[in-house]
Amino acid sequence: MSLRRADSLGGRAAVVGIGATEFSKDSGRSELALAAEAVRAALDDAGLVPGDVDGMVTFTMDTSPEITVAQAAGIGELSFFSRVHYGGGAACATVQQAALAVACGLAETVVCYRAFNERSGRRFGSGVQQREPSAEGAALGWSLPFGLLTPASWVAMAAQRYLHTFGLSPEVFGQVAVVDRKYAATNPAAHFHGRPLTLAEHAASRWIVEPLRLLDCCQETDGGQALVVTSAERARDLPHRPALITAAAQGAGRGQEQMTSFYRDGLTGLPESGVVARQLWRTSGLEPGDIDVAVLYDHFTPFVLMQLEEFGFCPRGAGADFVAAGTLPLNTHGGQLGEAYLHGMNGIAEAVRQLRGTSVNQVDECARVLVTAGTGVPTSGLVLTR
Repeated sequence: MSLRRADSLGGRAAVVGIGATEFSKDSGRSELALAAEAVRAALDDAGLVPGDVDGMVTFTMDTSPEITVAQAAGIGELSFFSRVHYGGGAACATVQQAALAVACGLAETVVCYRAFNERSGRRFGSGVQQREPSAEGAALGWSLPFGLLTPASWVAMAAQRYLHTFGLSPEVFGQVAVVDRKYAATNPAAHFHGRPLTLAEHAASRWIVEPLRLLDCCQETDGGQALVVTSAERARDLPHRPALITAAAQGAGRGQEQMTSFYRDGLTGLPESGVVARQLWRTSGLEPGDIDVAVLYDHFTPFVLMQLEEFGFCPRGAGADFVAAGTLPLNTHGGQLGEAYLHGMNGIAEAVRQLRGTSVNQVDECARVLVTAGTGVPTSGLVLTR
């Protein structure tokens, strides 16, 4: 099986360093300090120094600009810097942009980062009432006047339709929460370390927006995560086994309106994830059965089930049964429900650990990992391989 195609990254670049701050509910320091700390940790992990870096990529939502973070981390001249929009949907796309820059010779070593005080500072779960006027905000205006002001309320609409269409009850979403917390319980970096969850405890948690309960919603976290991307050739001389970027993709669906896409033909799937899935399978030459571990963006449990279905791991409506069967290791760090909410960047770090063989919940002979970014919004994904 060939993993290099003319229309694919095909392993030309690799993730060679991962670094993070502690994950907390009150960091006690600025978002710039968190970003710089995570960047330095990732460079140390990669066996590189700040002067080796010539590219930076982050999220449009990050409050710490690339140039400022570079200065704070002791990085010198940059030949490439960029940002990706749509919140958590940007996570895998930051690595995609870094890999493209490396593959095209625009940069040799690129750092991707995300840092925020999302618990002690601005809490995204509180909604968008104070958003500045924009074309994007105008689109949200078709639903916000009716009270759909928060991410949980947007996802709840799709989740309710999913349950109705497939004749399911809200308890099925608990399968995702239980699996995430199982792995978080053995992960010392996780907020829920030592605290697994039962289906009964999930079902007893309070409603947030029906059919979503408290334990269907991800955490709010303070912290930073950074990743170092360089060429596959250079990676061979660095300390750790590289995670080759075999395929990377972005996707937006027709009628996409952030997480309020209520005017599409159906609400029981995630078309933007389908766009990403088709690209990843085509350009990697892999199929769902080839994947050893899946790190799926879990801001809300229903969208994990829909992602499994969009990527072809199981039929429509069968996501909960697939998770319960345990045939595919899922979110082995605990996910954003169990470890921390870092807009998906900590999930990419877990994929790298699995391929290195250093995860606290290591899967034997892990050679291929699927990683996804935020769903309901324009999104992205990666296939990383050994």
